[in-house]
Amino acid sequence: MYKVVLKPVFFLFPPETIHHIVFKLIKFFCKIPGIPAILKRCYTIKDKRLERKLFGLTFPNPVGLAAGFDKDAKLFDELGYFGFGFIEIGTLTPKAQPGNEKPRMFRLPKDEALINRMGFNNGGANAAVERLRNRKTSILIGGNIGKNKVTPNEEAVLDYEKCFHELVNHVDYFVVNVSSPNTPNLRALQEKEPLTKLLNRVKELNSNEKQPRPILLKIAPDLSNEQLDDIISIMKDTKIDGLIATNTTIDRSNLKTDKTKVEAMGAGGLSGKPLTKRSTEVIKYLSDKSCRSFPIIAVGGIHTGADAIEKLNAGASLVQIYTGFIYEGPGIVKRINKELLKQRV
Repeated sequence: MYKVVLKPVFFLFPPETIHHIVFKLIKFFCKIPGIPAILKRCYTIKDKRLERKLFGLTFPNPVGLAAGFDKDAKLFDELGYFGFGFIEIGTLTPKAQPGNEKPRMFRLPKDEALINRMGFNNGGANAAVERLRNRKTSILIGGNIGKNKVTPNEEAVLDYEKCFHELVNHVDYFVVNVSSPNTPNLRALQEKEPLTKLLNRVKELNSNEKQPRPILLKIAPDLSNEQLDDIISIMKDTKIDGLIATNTTIDRSNLKTDKTKVEAMGAGGLSGKPLTKRSTEVIKYLSDKSCRSFPIIAVGGIHTGADAIEKLNAGASLVQIYTGFIYEGPGIVKRINKELLKQRV
């Protein structure tokens, strides 16, 4: 039904416009008694074989929603009804910011991909916390945090500190995002010295908490092998809990969409099927070179159960989807979990 009826209608609207419309519709319908139960019955698989224990947390299944979909923590309870094992909110920054100018999200249907240059648009960490205080479900929530656009890199650590303090009692794990291509100079923080400094500070803050949260790092797919070796070294030195691989790519090679159309869309991060191969390569490289010494959450081009299994076989422990959710519809989570059970992964 989704691919035949809903998706063609949704794709008549600009991506960001329909995103907000769908959010409002889901919010409205989930207030009707009985609808949440129907959604859970349709989309959720409960099976102990799907459970994953990681970072001291128990994930009911290994399929999560990647950051960027529920940026402001407005729909995490309702999205949980679609069968996700966990939801990652954000990226959140200390202060509210509008993000980049619109249009800033584009579809590439021939490639089953998206290009976005959203720019960490969000209402600020404090506003998200007000909504997180009213959680109605037990869905595991990750907090993806970043710096404000106006904050110079020399002061970036302070922004991550502020976000940590705001969210620490309201999320189940943290993701330090230094890999978005849409905030000027943010990726410079992936270099060894500034990244080590940042992660050590977050780790220090976390150690002072009565209930420390798992700390993960989200990296770009555009890193060289030498840079990936640095990431492995940083993981060893800082002893943070895991990695998320990978964010969107700035690479535009081998796309089916007409080159002039792609160029007209401008800068931004590419997600979806064109990222499948590179994301898997990064995961396998990190997993093999580190001898699987830290957990990896895989994200990037997961549209089918086979895609998820490929990521898990490459060394990932969990997977996340975003673009696949848009192109394949809400049934994707159940289909992936069914395939995992069938293949006994």
